[in-house]
Amino acid sequence: MIVTAPPRLRVGVIGTGRAGSVIAAALQRAGHPVIAASAVSDLSRLRAQALLPNTPIVDLAEVAVSADLVLVAVPDDALIGLVQGLAMAGVVTPGQFWMHLSGRYGIQALDAVTKEGALPLAVHPVMSFTGTSIDLSRLTDCPFGVTAPEALRTAAEALVIEMGGEPVWVPEASRPLYHAALAFGSNFLITLVAQSTELLQRAGIDQPQRVLGPLLGASLDNALRLGDQALTGPVARGDARSVAAHIEVIGNESSAAEAAYRALARVTADRAVEAGLLSASLAGPLLEVLNSHGDPS
Repeated sequence: MIVTAPPRLRVGVIGTGRAGSVIAAALQRAGHPVIAASAVSDLSRLRAQALLPNTPIVDLAEVAVSADLVLVAVPDDALIGLVQGLAMAGVVTPGQFWMHLSGRYGIQALDAVTKEGALPLAVHPVMSFTGTSIDLSRLTDCPFGVTAPEALRTAAEALVIEMGGEPVWVPEASRPLYHAALAFGSNFLITLVAQSTELLQRAGIDQPQRVLGPLLGASLDNALRLGDQALTGPVARGDARSVAAHIEVIGNESSAAEAAYRALARVTADRAVEAGLLSASLAGPLLEVLNSHGDPS
């Protein structure tokens, strides 16, 4: 039998951090009233007041008492222990939806409450949150990684659609790799941009963000459309002398940035060869430069 979400669910929110407060507000905007929330810090309370006005702030155990859907929005490392503790506290009502926002975990993280009769959903918004009302508009067409028992898949996807998002099915066993892939792209992109900005500042460039913006925007668009075929620059061309010069000047500024450049250039060279963009004859000298401090001449 396929279980679908009722037209209106009373929502209890455990954790009003950046993601939890916004997703709760999105559910409320979709017609699911938020009847209670927990907040452990002054900042969380302020977010709740701003995004969930008139919602009572209560203890953890009280959040689930009258809720049809318990939204658990806590850090990944705290999720399983918190769910286990609440299950032991006897706050679960059979037939309740319990939904967490973690990208790392699927529904196994909710095993403790599932054993008490809860209906588990893992719904991960693929977005970086500010914890303000600005995020609500950004949820439009935002992908959500959805994992649920097959009988609950329709309910999970319906909740995402009601919030304005786009459900993307993620098998339970694939959650760790799915999350790692997202972190790989998003987190390291920020590091790369920040490092590039710093190097431009050291080169005496005023407002380096304005210089980088058009280039990085075009590169991201090309990469999403074309994949490896979008590769350009000295590594993809096999220009070993230019790469050696890069290594020298970057190394003079930051050994950490040099190490990152070398590592990423090796990966880029390998992908360029596999994509047919870089010949083996040019890749050889390039890799010699990347693996040593020698001049290719």
